[in-house]
Amino acid sequence: MVAEKYIHFDWAVKRMLRDKANFSVLEGLLTVLLDEKITITEILESESNQDSYDDKFNRVDIKARNSKDEIIIVEVQLSREVYFLERILYGVSKTICEHVSLGCDYDKVKKVYSVNILYFDMGTGKDYLYHGKTEFKGVFADDVLQISRKQQGTFRKWPAGDVFPEYFLIRVNQFNSLAKTPIEEWMEYIKNGVIKDDTQVPGLQEAREKLKYISMTPEERQAYERHLDNVRIQNDVINTAKNDGLAEGREEGREEGRAEGREEGRAEGREEGRIKEKYDNARNLKKLGVAFDIITKATGLSVEEIEKL
Repeated sequence: MVAEKYIHFDWAVKRMLRDKANFSVLEGLLTVLLDEKITITEILESESNQDSYDDKFNRVDIKARNSKDEIIIVEVQLSREVYFLERILYGVSKTICEHVSLGCDYDKVKKVYSVNILYFDMGTGKDYLYHGKTEFKGVFADDVLQISRKQQGTFRKWPAGDVFPEYFLIRVNQFNSLAKTPIEEWMEYIKNGVIKDDTQVPGLQEAREKLKYISMTPEERQAYERHLDNVRIQNDVINTAKNDGLAEGREEGREEGRAEGREEGRAEGREEGRIKEKYDNARNLKKLGVAFDIITKATGLSVEEIEKL
């Protein structure tokens, strides 16, 4: 029996999970992650929710409101970004401000959860799931500041830090476990597109019915396969550049100490070769229809230079 083929999660978020009929899939992931029943009441407009394929290739996000009137940002990041942590902080801060009208009391501030699914290597931790939140801890007593019963009518959150945003970083490439728990089953799908036939995990049961590859139209399959090809090309370019850099560094190390004139000649030749290789790579990627922002990251050329090729 041939295993069922499911649409990859990054594509489902991009094209399908914004549909109200498919909310249950995303609700399942958030329920498992936050360890409480999550009901999405609406998908909110986000600055990256454009219709352009190129605009949403590297990063796509869903901004939703749950039944407790809290805001949850689910973001899928396919490629590296130097200031990634600063950007998610900015995104959360901007979201909070967007939902507090000028002149409103501060009790209108929304609790925000930032869920970030990373398809690239970030940091050096051993885990695949990291959770960050604000706590007010005693400097000397090492206790956590709580809200007294008398103050609970004034302060909505308890303990005191619960009003602040919470962050989840899911490092997809770091997951290498057997899928035994609900979150591990979700990770198996997010990373490899695999869903157990007998799964009882919230959201994955619905995904088995709603995210079947065979249910796509020929046009949808074509766009989907093009997306997967672009992801593979991007990863190949990045890995090749990394390996070339290591090899070049080793070669330059061997050349140290040789005659200055010969070294200058080699350095000049290497630089000319690197420039030619960058333009050749950019030209080939452009022919394959790869987005300009990806070509820029892979080669270091500007958009203007790429347009002239």
